[in-house]
Amino acid sequence: MKFGIIVFPGTWSERDCYYALKNVLRQEVDYIWHKEADLSHYDCLILPGGFSYGDYLRPGAIARFSPVMTSLEAFASQGKLVIGICNGFQILCESGLLPGALLRNDHLEYRCQWVYLKAENNQSPFTIQCQNGQVLKIPISHYEGRYYADSATLAELEANKRVIFRYCTPAGEVTDAANPNGSLHNIAGITNKRGNVLGMMPHPERACEAILGSSDGNIIWESIIASIQRNT
Repeated sequence: MKFGIIVFPGTWSERDCYYALKNVLRQEVDYIWHKEADLSHYDCLILPGGFSYGDYLRPGAIARFSPVMTSLEAFASQGKLVIGICNGFQILCESGLLPGALLRNDHLEYRCQWVYLKAENNQSPFTIQCQNGQVLKIPISHYEGRYYADSATLAELEANKRVIFRYCTPAGEVTDAANPNGSLHNIAGITNKRGNVLGMMPHPERACEAILGSSDGNIIWESIIASIQRNT
């Protein structure tokens, strides 16, 4: 099993992802420069957080045209797993691999803090190690993380259980007060129709050891690993 972490100019969470996968979970993992084309020998691709291309125009708008994205789209079309974290989520939305957009936080403040996520669908390859409704403690770090989509898209996401994570209280209650950025429906993470592409604003790689404040992020990585093993 092999993970690939795609690195764009301005990416800065790639080392956190590498550490969580290589040092904590003992997985094989490579960095992939954004000009690479051959992704065939990877089982899961990661678009990490950061400020690709300095967030010029808007977050993810330029990275979406990097050469690697054509290969990533083909990779996803084969049913292989892709996870976009923070800026990676923004890139996936800009590329059309996920619906909606990530707008400026409703309070117009950059927020770097711990939040709680409710796992809404534990049948996803990204959550099969979760209990349904399980609450995970994972940090956010963003200024433009407010998920927005039109009403028809939101209805489709809800009806087909494509909302994977939702901001909640430590007790699992989905409330306005628990929403750190104003995301519609408290959405913190969604998948594509096929279910093999996940975008999420919180950073699971920064919750990989208890000394950091939580190791709940490992549940997401362990779900990916178990899902790939189940299908090979």
